[in-house]
Amino acid sequence: MSVVTCEQVTKTYQMGKTSLQALRGVSLEIEPGEFLCLAGPSGSGKTTLLNLIGCLDKPSSGQIAVENKSTEKLSAFQLAQLRRHRIGFIFQTFNLIPVLTAYENVEMPLVLRRIDAAERERKVMQMLEALGIRELHKHRPDELSGGQQQRVAIARALVTEPAIVLADEPTANLDSETGLAIMELMHALNRERGTTFVFSSHDPKVMERATRVVRLKDGLIVNGVKS
Repeated sequence: MSVVTCEQVTKTYQMGKTSLQALRGVSLEIEPGEFLCLAGPSGSGKTTLLNLIGCLDKPSSGQIAVENKSTEKLSAFQLAQLRRHRIGFIFQTFNLIPVLTAYENVEMPLVLRRIDAAERERKVMQMLEALGIRELHKHRPDELSGGQQQRVAIARALVTEPAIVLADEPTANLDSETGLAIMELMHALNRERGTTFVFSSHDPKVMERATRVVRLKDGLIVNGVKS
């Protein structure tokens, strides 16, 4: 069973009197455990599709199902629960809370889920250890390098053990060496934990690490090859 199914999905944004069609009928199935890259130039619809899969936005038409749940049939509360419990997000700008330590940033999703303190500590420290940044748990974001901040962001996304992780240009603000190291790290976590990763990128070196590349152009899928 597919973890994500998109059927003839469109998305149109209204900008004053102008309509911008970001997606123009996208159909896509994502299988559990895939390490899939949405590729294409800026404006191709990659981020829009990620946002729709992540229930951060709703399609103008078509249907999206996450773990066999049709998102259009879910209430705002149910969509929030789906995001909180089953989907992890990694952003290119890291989106860490600057006043919180690395530990507290990773802990936040567990606090929202009302996990008890002892279990939170176990999960957070285990995840920081897996990502090689356990010793940095008391550091705030401005005390960390870009690569270290992205590791914290990955830990935050994975600590709730989501079914799917969505990463929007996760290496865009990193130098090439650090970016590739982050991709290798995510790929290792994908293999070891079986977590489904869907990320967007237009970097050929990043796309090489994907098990499948789905290319978009002008809001349409132009191919989706398995490597």
